[in-house]
Amino acid sequence: MTQLSDPIQFAHGVAWRNRLALAPLTNKQSNPDGSLSDMEIDWLLARARHGFGMVMTAAAYVAQAGKAWDGQLGVNDDAQLPGLERLASGLRQAGAASLVQLQHGGSKGSTAISGEPLVAPYEDPETGARALTVDEIHGLVDDFAAAAARAERAGFDGVQLHGAHGYLLCQFLDGRNVRDDGYGGSLEGKARVIRDTIDAVRAATSPQFHVGLRLSTERFGLTTDEMVQLSADLMSEGQLDHLDLSLWDVTKLPEGAHASAAPLVTHFINLPRGDTRLGIAGKVVDGQSARAALATGADFVDIGRAAIADQFIAERILADGDYAGPSFPVTRQRLRDNSVGEPFVEYFATGWPQLVAD
Repeated sequence: MTQLSDPIQFAHGVAWRNRLALAPLTNKQSNPDGSLSDMEIDWLLARARHGFGMVMTAAAYVAQAGKAWDGQLGVNDDAQLPGLERLASGLRQAGAASLVQLQHGGSKGSTAISGEPLVAPYEDPETGARALTVDEIHGLVDDFAAAAARAERAGFDGVQLHGAHGYLLCQFLDGRNVRDDGYGGSLEGKARVIRDTIDAVRAATSPQFHVGLRLSTERFGLTTDEMVQLSADLMSEGQLDHLDLSLWDVTKLPEGAHASAAPLVTHFINLPRGDTRLGIAGKVVDGQSARAALATGADFVDIGRAAIADQFIAERILADGDYAGPSFPVTRQRLRDNSVGEPFVEYFATGWPQLVAD
């Protein structure tokens, strides 16, 4: 039986020293120009030094128009390279594999923050986003590829494309995307931009560069049946090193399913994978839930919220499979003591007040 402590090999790039991955977590600690701050570097290096097999950045915008919040990391300009180089070097020295998550906010971007109009696969009256032209879609693909090449120049082992949570790549998969120009309508059309982006990133980077993709499995205008089919197709095509499923809760049932239904993860876990590794995320908070997630048949598991409150969680789980994890709510000082900078403390306390005691 596979253990959390077992290394994991990939078709491209370095092996991870174990099966625990730090989830890409919005933390709002980057500088206004999208460069990494000392706080953000410290937060990520602390998790690498304490046992995670792979450490991933928060969602990093690939184009100014895709910037979605204050304090967001950017990977769209060579001026951001010095901070990225520091982080990549530090993660390597700490023994963790390193990935940058590449993202474009699309209609979930912020004109007030980016200074650019909102764009999306389709016109969205609710947000005021206009539909991208085909030429602009090609430009978007180029932006992802250029960002991936920049991440490789900085020394990162790979990237993960953010196709989840209603951001731009995910918006292409939305049922509202009925474009008739090859980038919408059928599942093949809706997913074309993802395949184009994967191909472009592969062409822009070296043969040993790791390329992954995060997908949502429901909500955001998606259907689980289509996401199962897309997952199967992408894994069989062999271009991805990993597929990371954002499940919200690795034990949950599909939306609207009867109580006797099989958990959502079972719709994906038995798909043929070829050389693609499958990761799952959602309420993995302690040793027991991490072991149970891996026991579903996943290749690796992501830890998010619990890693914010406990920088030692990976090494503690690896040492004790029954480690209970941090107990919430936690104090703001507990977060600070775990290398969480003040902007991240404020964001976490404001966004999830039930998890922070003061």
